[in-house]
Amino acid sequence: MTQTDKPLDQTVTSGEADLDDLRGRLTSWLAGRPQVAGGAGDAADGRGGVEVGEVTRPDASGMSNISILFDACWTSADTGERESARLVARMCPLDDAFPVFPVYDLARQFDVMRVVGEHTDLPVPRVRWLEEDPAVLGSPFLVMDRATGVAPVDNPPYVFGGWLLEMSPEQRAELQRESVAVLAAVHGIDRPAELLPSLASDRPGEGDGLRAHVDEQREYYEWTVREGGLRIPVIEKAFAWIEANWPADPGTDVLSWGDARIGNILYKGTTPTAVLDWEMAALAPAEVDLGWFLYFHDLFQDLAVTYGFPGIPDLFDHAQVVRQYEQLTGRTVRDLPFYYAYAGLRQAVILARIHRRRIEFGEAETPDNPDDYVLHNTMLYRLIAD
Repeated sequence: MTQTDKPLDQTVTSGEADLDDLRGRLTSWLAGRPQVAGGAGDAADGRGGVEVGEVTRPDASGMSNISILFDACWTSADTGERESARLVARMCPLDDAFPVFPVYDLARQFDVMRVVGEHTDLPVPRVRWLEEDPAVLGSPFLVMDRATGVAPVDNPPYVFGGWLLEMSPEQRAELQRESVAVLAAVHGIDRPAELLPSLASDRPGEGDGLRAHVDEQREYYEWTVREGGLRIPVIEKAFAWIEANWPADPGTDVLSWGDARIGNILYKGTTPTAVLDWEMAALAPAEVDLGWFLYFHDLFQDLAVTYGFPGIPDLFDHAQVVRQYEQLTGRTVRDLPFYYAYAGLRQAVILARIHRRRIEFGEAETPDNPDDYVLHNTMLYRLIAD
């Protein structure tokens, strides 16, 4: 393995020298884009070549992707003018990093973000380039504009402290309306299967989004078992509950954001400034997103109460959210308890994999009870009790 072929996790964690090496690679790669005139440091025509500033890691980075921050300027091949941008390179994790998910389809993410940006007024970061050759940085990556704003944090959950708690009830009510409007806008995209054929390729047929979605979740769970995990009773019982309580008519499929929660929205005050994290996008009933959106907040609120914190009980009341969503979309929300429990199941599979990952890296002990791989197993058991 040559120096330039080192895995990205080594490159970005081994010190400033490696970050400088990464900066050089990004400079050379950017100079090769068709939209860029000249080359790296090529100023023979007086216009200047590609310049990449300091490369850094964000203060908090998720486990599903690696993010690199950098500023760049270049001469446009179309206009001859200098352009500059604050950018994010988002990369797939390497196999030896014990990834949370079995597949990281950056091309699909790129297409989804492009379509949402083109067909809604939502502040989705502009996606500029997709590079699928892992030789460039050690892993495929996409480059998008860097967004501004603040997100409600996951660790510790935003219900334990922070700017949302400091808001007035009226401000939180406005943030709730703005956040529900994000869901409505995503679900309002017309003909998503035509715009995003890659999302439709695995579905049995039109309107079968829920079946395909659940089948994919089951495949994901089986993958976690094969990849060093184990069978977890609460997850298997939840899958059985899902099949036994299947909606009579799941309804029309929409573009489902997939990871629909306020932790993936940046805000300025109560106004969304960026809608992020589209790796779980799919074609599915709108209620898949609604269930996830509500469940995630309730999970955090339940944790707050468990640990003696008041949390934010006035945020995301189910009846209010449903009413606001129905007013914005003209749709009738159906079978929400089913989709709420399904959200708990989906999160259980993810959390079990994350816990297994923590054990792998010496950050957690192996629990005696397999259900304890799932942080919220008691809450999930309550949902599937009938």
